Amino acid sequence: MDYEFILYEKIEKSAVITLNRPKLNNAMNMGMIREITSALGCAERDPEVRAIIFRGAGQKAFSAGADIDEMSNDTSLLVREKTQEWISMFKKIESIEKPVIAAVHGYAPAGGTELTLACDFVITDRTAKFGLAEVNIGVIPGAGATIRLTRWLGRARAKEILMTGKLIDAEKALEWGLSNRIVENGEVFTEALAFANELAEKSPLSLAAIKRSVNVASEMDFDKGIQYVLQEFALLFSSEDQKEGMRAFIEKRKPQFNGR
Repeated sequence: MDYEFILYEKIEKSAVITLNRPKLNNAMNMGMIREITSALGCAERDPEVRAIIFRGAGQKAFSAGADIDEMSNDTSLLVREKTQEWISMFKKIESIEKPVIAAVHGYAPAGGTELTLACDFVITDRTAKFGLAEVNIGVIPGAGATIRLTRWLGRARAKEILMTGKLIDAEKALEWGLSNRIVENGEVFTEALAFANELAEKSPLSLAAIKRSVNVASEMDFDKGIQYVLQEFALLFSSEDQKEGMRAFIEKRKPQFNGR
């Protein structure tokens, strides 16, 4: 499929989605949101894809967030309808049964930060800048960042980020838990691809079960969450991957998982 606002390619065992509006710091308009959703569906259906990587085109930004020019004159009703598409796109990232990695360089404020919050892993270089600066233009993050940020970081840090609108550098993002690791400038995509290849060697069924257990069960009542995870665990014993993994362990060899 041809895209106007993103690039979609397969590299080794990863689907790579590049936000491709570098002259506008990869600001996300509604066309890009719909293309991302379409690309996620392609990656989800492709059995050769074991992981998904987001990155930004150009040297300056991962993504500057929403395209303000496109939305500045929206009515309350229209912006609600548009933002629902953002919410659905983020939900797709969180629910897709493959690990999703954000490879972040440069600016990633507002919607850029919201996108990373929906991903499973965030790898940055030292130029990365996060933030939720919507307060500076008279609004708030509308697609779930206030909820995700509070649950991930706690109320105090969430309110500081949301109410000051200040940017957070790569070191503080790592310290506060907004990212997993920092690499040297120019190496973030290479690191993300290497990490994706590492994940690709694991059982896809196990990775999907872990993702559901963390994203879904951790939000449940404790006892219900425990039972949810038990069900995920037990179901894996009906898979070929479980048989192969345990047989390989006993035979002291590397397992070959097929996702069945």
